[in-house]
Amino acid sequence: MSNGAYTEQELMVAVASREIRDGDVVFVGMRLPILAYAVAISTHAPNARGLFEVGLMRDRPAGAFLGTMGDPPNVAGALWATRMSNVMALMAQGQVDLGFIGGAEVDRFGNLNTSYVGDPAKPKVKLPGSGGGADIAILSRRWVTLMNHERRRLVDRVSFVTSPGYGDGSPGWRKRNGILGGGPVAIITTLCVLRFPEGGGEAYVATVHPGHTVDEVREHTGWPVQIDPGVRETAPPTEAELSAVRSRTA
Repeated sequence: MSNGAYTEQELMVAVASREIRDGDVVFVGMRLPILAYAVAISTHAPNARGLFEVGLMRDRPAGAFLGTMGDPPNVAGALWATRMSNVMALMAQGQVDLGFIGGAEVDRFGNLNTSYVGDPAKPKVKLPGSGGGADIAILSRRWVTLMNHERRRLVDRVSFVTSPGYGDGSPGWRKRNGILGGGPVAIITTLCVLRFPEGGGEAYVATVHPGHTVDEVREHTGWPVQIDPGVRETAPPTEAELSAVRSRTA
């Protein structure tokens, strides 16, 4: 059970960690996903392997704080220190079970935008672009995104599809477009967890975080979001999950 005193970010990390299965090969990324990987290793998935875009594979979290993926603590003790191309090739081979991808916008069909917001000729906001995000979205067996729950971020349709989810939401969209991976399985926000139907389609609210309501989720979502008839409260962080998070952030 949780002690009841945790932050939004700690809850998101705990929820994200539960997406990692024991034995998974996980494309980790930076910030909250790094913590989620550490929590999973410490609790329910000790055999998960973490991949980093710079060309590293680990079977344990780094022993010290990481400012970037390539910091010395991430290299020290790595199972594999290689080229970026070799790590990315594992996805093309279908060897990556789960990827974490960040984004500025996500839409009802799980498409992510990290390119620009607004008119492409004169965008309101320029963003950093794909990085490895499009590769993860196209090739990993499943993927998850984490973000603050705001109407400007959870939009009806993204300004630009940098990393494809389920496209226009029609059945078989990914297969018709030659996209090999399985697609997004969850959007974890500061208010709730949205999931997708088997085979893809439109996101729906599966759980709402403690202290928040379905109405609040609707108010802060940029489309008329569907609610699972069996919607329930998100399970709070356990003592073990909180301990694992805080041991990495103390």
